[in-house]
Amino acid sequence: MTTERRTFVAILVAAGQGSRMGTDLPKQYMPVAGRAVLAHAWAALAAHPAVERILVAIGEGQEQLAREALARLTAAPELVAGGATRRDSVRAALDRLAAEGAPCHVLIHDAARPFLPAGVLDRLIAAAESHDAAIPVLPVADTLVRGSEARMGEDVARDGLYRVQTPQMFHFETIMRAHRETPADAPVTDDAGMLRALSVPVAMVEGDAMLEKLTYSGDLARAQGALAASRLPRVGTGYDVHRLVAGKPLWLCGVEIAHERGLSGHSDADVAIHALVDALLGALAEGDIGSHFPPSDPQWKGAPSHTFLTFARDRVAARSGEIAHVDVSIICEAPKIGPHREAMRARLAELLEIDPGRVSVKATTTERLGFTGRREGIAAQAVATILLPE
Repeated sequence: MTTERRTFVAILVAAGQGSRMGTDLPKQYMPVAGRAVLAHAWAALAAHPAVERILVAIGEGQEQLAREALARLTAAPELVAGGATRRDSVRAALDRLAAEGAPCHVLIHDAARPFLPAGVLDRLIAAAESHDAAIPVLPVADTLVRGSEARMGEDVARDGLYRVQTPQMFHFETIMRAHRETPADAPVTDDAGMLRALSVPVAMVEGDAMLEKLTYSGDLARAQGALAASRLPRVGTGYDVHRLVAGKPLWLCGVEIAHERGLSGHSDADVAIHALVDALLGALAEGDIGSHFPPSDPQWKGAPSHTFLTFARDRVAARSGEIAHVDVSIICEAPKIGPHREAMRARLAELLEIDPGRVSVKATTTERLGFTGRREGIAAQAVATILLPE
């Protein structure tokens, strides 16, 4: 007997102004490791196979910011106008879902907790088998005291105390009923708190230190360090060859080079970019350029190779990764690469959305040996180093 796979709709709450962060830009749009905090949270949810849809609740006037933050991850983010409070924003998203045909389960997550380990989602989804609600928690490890006028008071027993995190998992009808029935002035700070008045048991699953909420300005630096420490380097290599023919433009590293011949291929035959795409896909263990853009497909005939490179770049981003460094070697007798090297580095950096200091372009010859030595074609090899979450 087969069991139907449970699917979940996620509500990503990103409507706050982040006033305690002390920045002009709301914290969910602040950059961490080259992408907005919101984009990290969205990508982590989207990467889980059980999450079939994500609604992003945003604040007034934040639509353009949200679209720009998520542009590399999704062409059409589902945005919902939030309200004055977190509760109002969640309710707006729930109402949207109810009007469209309610899902069975929802995950409600704060965009200010951008680094969401897949294991936490796995535990919440497993809890849905037997509970209407579940939350991730961590035990309180520090000593707790009461205080008054900057003076330490009595200890607070920490036995049985937990720090509550998000995402929080709910059966849709249960959380919808809680939002409808909980008084507006009820002293609750999250969605799970509303279930106490309904006497609905809430399961607790193990949370994760990576889910710390970003609240103050120093939290951004801490998040940057935590993200770097949690990523492992992955290296991929690529190699490609194209024949030189008359009557074709010559493209190398996204730059058109004046030359008497160009490279022949199904696309624009930019051999350097093709090698680099294979290197990035290899670091991701996601096949090669031909598996994603087969030469047999007419839609890629004459296509600019930067299309393939930005695809590979966005695949790294979708895995919450970062391109740390790329190194391209062009093997040819002519043209001379030196005069064009800086333009090539700048163009690759632009396409990859990384600093030019992370891009190396080199050239060599084969001392007139082989097909490149006979000027029959140009070869390129590339190495890409990326950082991916453990």
